Amino acid sequence: MTEEVWVLGATGRIGRGVAERLQRAGVEVVVVGRSSERLRRAFPGAKAVTGSLQEVCRQLAARSPAVVVNTVGPFASTAPMVAGACPPGTHYVDVANELQAFEALYALHPQAVAQGRSIVPGAGFGVLATEAVLLHLLAGEEAPSRVRVDAIASVASPAGRLGGALAATIVDSLRSGGREVRDGQVVRAWAGGERERLITPDGDKVTTASIGGGDLVAAWRATGAPTVIGASPLAPTTLPARLALGLAGGLLRRPRLAGFATRQLARVTTRTEKEAPRPSSWARARVQWPSGRVREGWLRAGEGMGFTMDAAAEVTRRLLRGEGRPGTSTPAALLGAEVAVAAGARFVAESS
Repeated sequence: MTEEVWVLGATGRIGRGVAERLQRAGVEVVVVGRSSERLRRAFPGAKAVTGSLQEVCRQLAARSPAVVVNTVGPFASTAPMVAGACPPGTHYVDVANELQAFEALYALHPQAVAQGRSIVPGAGFGVLATEAVLLHLLAGEEAPSRVRVDAIASVASPAGRLGGALAATIVDSLRSGGREVRDGQVVRAWAGGERERLITPDGDKVTTASIGGGDLVAAWRATGAPTVIGASPLAPTTLPARLALGLAGGLLRRPRLAGFATRQLARVTTRTEKEAPRPSSWARARVQWPSGRVREGWLRAGEGMGFTMDAAAEVTRRLLRGEGRPGTSTPAALLGAEVAVAAGARFVAESS
């Protein structure tokens, strides 16, 4: 076992940001990617591991790093592959928000317990921010009957190609469709339901609707509520858009069409950088109890991608300090809601 932290996808936007933050904190970082030339340009003088994801997974057992940070999508396929390849004692962290990735990683919970290592999915804005504000609201409270979490990220878009990893993640999300928790079970649902017009503490008006991903799973596991909604402004809210998404999801379940769509989407190029649409990203949680009592809370973060980089680096540093526990856990469930504050967020408003 070494004290190395491997960052997979280190030349990507999030991977590079996480690696740079860890290096500044004095962590021994090993950058991992397919291209040795790109790794050398991005991280001159750093230790590097190159190869396909399968080749990298084969090297994990021999090197036994302390922590592996996975920023390579689609996480529905990469997360179980990488987490399953980690040897005993090697912790795993990712920034996934895909329901299939969470299901696969929770299936590895018994193995992780037996091997004495932590598996931490969702160390990014969508999961950590919503889970943190929810746990903050529920401190000292009884179990609720209904929960809704809304992830309202404000993200800047750099110029350049979308890229294969993000394209694959988008296509995978379209294939899976919407999800909600009803009667204590995760069930299929039309993406775009439960539409709600929100006003953030800054006064911005945002429409969100249900879609369901890792944030849904995190909220359900944190509360055990029989009804849980995970919502986002990215969900389709008009009937034509919802029908089109349902049709696209059905077609994309065919592997050849999914592969073709991924390749085409990866080539999409943005010629100019776009600023974040709002000064802050927001997470909102609304909790209802059987008595009818309701509480609502908000968490403010900065630009969504930047918060994700900060969050993944903070979770990694805490695992290096021995603050984890064996098994699969989401970040705030494992480390407490204050880990989001340590990553730069702030609880700003509550109402009852």
